[in-house]
Amino acid sequence: MRNFSIVFAVISGLLLSSVSYADVLQVKGSDTLINLVQRIAEEYMKVNPDKMVSVTGGGSGTGIAALINKKCDLANASRLMRGKEIELANSRGASPVRVVVALDSLSIIVNPNNPIAVLTVDQVGKIYKGEIKNWKEVGGENMPISLYGRQSNSGTYDFMIEDIMKGDYSPSMRQMNGNAQIVEGIKSDPSAVGYVGVGYAKNAQGIKVLKIASKAGAKAYDPLDTVNVRNGNYPITRPLNQYVEGSLTGAAKDFVAFELSPAGQKIVEEEGFFEISQEYKDFNKNAGL
Repeated sequence: MRNFSIVFAVISGLLLSSVSYADVLQVKGSDTLINLVQRIAEEYMKVNPDKMVSVTGGGSGTGIAALINKKCDLANASRLMRGKEIELANSRGASPVRVVVALDSLSIIVNPNNPIAVLTVDQVGKIYKGEIKNWKEVGGENMPISLYGRQSNSGTYDFMIEDIMKGDYSPSMRQMNGNAQIVEGIKSDPSAVGYVGVGYAKNAQGIKVLKIASKAGAKAYDPLDTVNVRNGNYPITRPLNQYVEGSLTGAAKDFVAFELSPAGQKIVEEEGFFEISQEYKDFNKNAGL
């Protein structure tokens, strides 16, 4: 419904106020961020009725490519831009600027009937690489593990490779279009495991969220625990980013400033994510905020 409502709001605004397509702030990219940024855009337009914001998904890679190709104003990204993406942008005279808008504790989820409650980061990586194939290998039932993950244009897909797996996915992994599809797959598959942004884990029914330990023998932490996410105890925490081509100015700067304001960060929390830490507030000053 939110996709429909945001598009409807933009189209209605264009018809009523004769605003051109070029006057609509275009935000594109990460599936992890889409519901959050759509909600922020809705609230932003309520307090700024003369402004129009269109938010669409497609994955972090899609958003970054759109930014490089001047097809959007802001790219939502759950990963950092790659060196080759920055080089391509630079070759076209652009210098992408990164802003951190929220924190995410990436959540590992299973079917509620699965007795497993805790995994280590290493076990998660080995499961997704296919080195651990049966739940009995991590203390569960004798049942083959069904892998659910994202498609290769997803920033979370890349985050898992680079930060958790340190290697390639098992070819048996089902590549899903988004977090919501992973949640639905987990609900119907007793042997399944998946990963989703914490906003999806908090708001979904019919799944179990696992506690994760940094290593064998270490204490395991819950990704839904605000304190242990903010203090760094939960081991799979990441910043959620937006990129702008060049410096933040005009409509893009105004919208990002709203995202980072107390009102915007309140929405971040309401959508199940975490407001940015002082570290990232200081980082964002480099973008002129």
